[in-house]
Amino acid sequence: MKRFLFVMALLLAYTISGMAQTDRQYIRSGNKYYRQQNFVKAEAEYRKSLSVNPENPQALYNLGCALVMQKKDSVAVQQFEKAAKIETGRMRKAKIYHNIGFVCQSHKLYGDAINAYKESLRNNPADNETRYNLALCQRLNKSEQNRNKNNQNKDKNKDKQKKDKDKKQDQNKDKNNNKQDKENKEKQQEKMSRDNAEQLLNAAMQNEQATQRRVKDAMRQTRSRKLDKNW
Repeated sequence: MKRFLFVMALLLAYTISGMAQTDRQYIRSGNKYYRQQNFVKAEAEYRKSLSVNPENPQALYNLGCALVMQKKDSVAVQQFEKAAKIETGRMRKAKIYHNIGFVCQSHKLYGDAINAYKESLRNNPADNETRYNLALCQRLNKSEQNRNKNNQNKDKNKDKQKKDKDKKQDQNKDKNNNKQDKENKEKQQEKMSRDNAEQLLNAAMQNEQATQRRVKDAMRQTRSRKLDKNW
């Protein structure tokens, strides 16, 4: 079960010597507004505390919690990360990383959540809830990777099918073009054959006409010679 941890100032008691009283007062005031679910005012008080002492991990942690409640998750994680760098107590550091994991898990950033939960368990190996969240995220992350892999395979198959379809269309297009070229060539050859036949026929007719003229001329000449002879 996912669980967001907000620990009040009394539970996150710090024994930091020399810290100004107003610093802790702002935190207590922020905690009061937080319990009343007035997260906007709680955020303002925690920021006032940080204006007095920017290195206060308790104020950073509580500010992150108030931001999460306002669904300002990305800014909240930044505050948690700042707190984790400063915090020296292992139990409190474990709570910080637990919350980072919680936010990442809520956004299905399972890889980041896994890393945060692991870091939380390094600081508090006895936290069974964090261990459960870690196992859940690992399972969900694996399922997502398998789903992405299946989607990639589907995309590859779609691409292959599209390429095969395009290739087939190109082949059919080439085949149709070749067929059309062949038909055009046959039509051209047929037209040439027709034209040649007409030319040969015309030539033959012209030859025949010329031959008939020669025959007629020869016959006229023969009649003329006969008449001359009879004369």
